[in-house]
Amino acid sequence: MMNTAMEIAKENLEHKGFLDIEVDPSLDLVEEINKLKKEKNAILLAHYYQESEIQDVADYIGDSLGLAQKAESTDVDIIVFAGVHFMAETAKMLNPNKKVVLPDLKAGCSLSDSCPAPLFKMFKEKYPDHVVVSYINCTAELKTLTDICCTSSNAEAVVNSIPADKGIIFAPDKNLGGYLQKKIGRDMILWNGSCMVHEIFSNEKITKLMVRHPEAKFIAHPECEDHILEKADFIGSTSQLLKYTKENEATSFIVATEPGIIYQMEKASPDKTFIPAPPSTNCACNECPHMKLNTLEKLYLSLKYELPEVQLEPWVIEQGKVCIDRMLDISRKAGFKM
Repeated sequence: MMNTAMEIAKENLEHKGFLDIEVDPSLDLVEEINKLKKEKNAILLAHYYQESEIQDVADYIGDSLGLAQKAESTDVDIIVFAGVHFMAETAKMLNPNKKVVLPDLKAGCSLSDSCPAPLFKMFKEKYPDHVVVSYINCTAELKTLTDICCTSSNAEAVVNSIPADKGIIFAPDKNLGGYLQKKIGRDMILWNGSCMVHEIFSNEKITKLMVRHPEAKFIAHPECEDHILEKADFIGSTSQLLKYTKENEATSFIVATEPGIIYQMEKASPDKTFIPAPPSTNCACNECPHMKLNTLEKLYLSLKYELPEVQLEPWVIEQGKVCIDRMLDISRKAGFKM
């Protein structure tokens, strides 16, 4: 039997990837994406760090906690995840019977890559009585070695849920772990991992910005290094930073996190000024190259052909989901809402 055009196109995508599939430039991609979402009973989840045009067409925009909560509660056939690989893996673990697609499978995460599961397994064996708390920015395999997952929004609540007499291993982000140690006074064994975006903010350039804009509040994500956090007027997850800029009386903010969040800040507070904190490179802002691999064209193709699909071994889903469920349960009890 002759393959249909759809089957041939899918084979092309599987073997060559999206870069070899041409999208008709006359298409209204937003209209086509919205049409496909209805036809396929699909939902588009997008992280705050995505390009503004992707945020505009998303059904839900959030940080890692909000996205996990939405993925858990959604009732659709297909989840299209505009984010990075570990986020789509989390959605798949929460929805093993749903199809989860990611516009670009190469959209990885430097923080996730900094903690390979086989190496962490040997590290964990040195501390057999410790509880493992892993930041959600990690691989599905690392989650199978984790007792409780966390995000930057709920990390404090997760750590505080563990009895004081229990030792804790915190992975993979040493900066978030160090921030928690300082804030709540809980001693933890830290894995030596970090996020490339939050590690290269320039202390010198930020200081100069603060001098030039003395009225501006300096806000930072806890994945930043300690010497950056020491300068901050407020430290929080992306959703917490967004909320702070809405509610604070200040009219200008210097923002030390991936600048994709600034789009939502500007939409929520159009009368305020937002300045991205500069990195130590010659760039004006510090974009995540992995997040920016997703494009509207790739998003359209992934919906049309339902590829590339995120697939996990059944044992990974079964074992990895446990730490996510525990995190979501703690979040519910602590009152964290989307």
